[in-house]
Amino acid sequence: MIKSWMVIGGVAFLVALCANFITPSDVKWFKRLQRPRWLTFEAAIPIIWTVVFICGAWSAYIVWEKNPGTTATWLLMGLYLLLEIITIAYNPVMLRTRHLRAGTILGGTGFVIGVILAIAVYPISGWATLLLVPYLLWSPIGTYTTKVMEHLNPQDV
Repeated sequence: MIKSWMVIGGVAFLVALCANFITPSDVKWFKRLQRPRWLTFEAAIPIIWTVVFICGAWSAYIVWEKNPGTTATWLLMGLYLLLEIITIAYNPVMLRTRHLRAGTILGGTGFVIGVILAIAVYPISGWATLLLVPYLLWSPIGTYTTKVMEHLNPQDV
């Protein structure tokens, strides 16, 4: 029998693969952009996001296990999925359109959805909510960084 953590982890992994729909010219565009001087942790960003996504999937697993198969739980799973899709869309959308503002908008939208999700799962599990805190802390940092990059690269807004 397939376990719920396998399905949640598998869906999260498949959605994460969609972030790879970028081309070398997309990456080249992004690498030429000016960055804030304080952005010294750029090499750690993939590791940070990996931890954030693992925490999010674990949160979804806890919520599912508390009330498996209920309509409310399915709606929450849809909200988790929407949050991941919005978050994963940041790179391919911003890089393909070559507009930093698209990244800022997606980042802000993801944060709002993350807050709504954290509030919605709190009555079900404090632990599930706590596992969303890394997203709620990191997402604004990424969004703010992109906003600062908009000001440093006005031609790419």
